[in-house]
Amino acid sequence: MTERDACALLKARFEQAGYEIDDNVPFDEDGVRFEIDGFDAAKRVGYEYVTEEAGDSWDVDGEVIDALNAARRAGKLFILVVNEHDAPDAGSLGKAADAFIATLGEQPAKKAPKQPAASKPAPKKPASKKPAAKKPAKAR
Repeated sequence: MTERDACALLKARFEQAGYEIDDNVPFDEDGVRFEIDGFDAAKRVGYEYVTEEAGDSWDVDGEVIDALNAARRAGKLFILVVNEHDAPDAGSLGKAADAFIATLGEQPAKKAPKQPAASKPAPKKPASKKPAAKKPAKAR
C-alpha cells in the first residue's frame, strides 16, 4: 500500500469519526518533532503511517513513538502510529484505524496548555468630583 493511499484511507476513517484532519502538519512538542500525516489540532488526535517510501523511519523512530505513547497515556495527545509492515493493505490498516478510533471515546483529549495571557492592569475608578473650594472674599 502506498503512503498516499494509506493516508487517504486513514483520513476518511478519522473524518467519518468526526475529526477535522489537516494533512502533513509540522508537529513540534516536548522534544518530539516530525511532520504528522494527519492531525486534528483542536481535538489533539491524528495518525502517522510509517513507510520507507516517505522516509518516515528517520524521524518517527522508537524514541518518538515512545514519547507519543506516553502523551497518550497522560491523556494529552492521541496519535495512531502504524508501520507499513504491520498494516500492509487496506483491510489491516482499516482495522487498526477503527480499533484506535474506538479507544478515543474512552479518553477525551485534554486541551493543549494555553500560553498565559498578558496581565492587564485593573481598571481605574473614574476620578470622583470634589466640590470646588470656595475662594475667600476680597477685602474692600
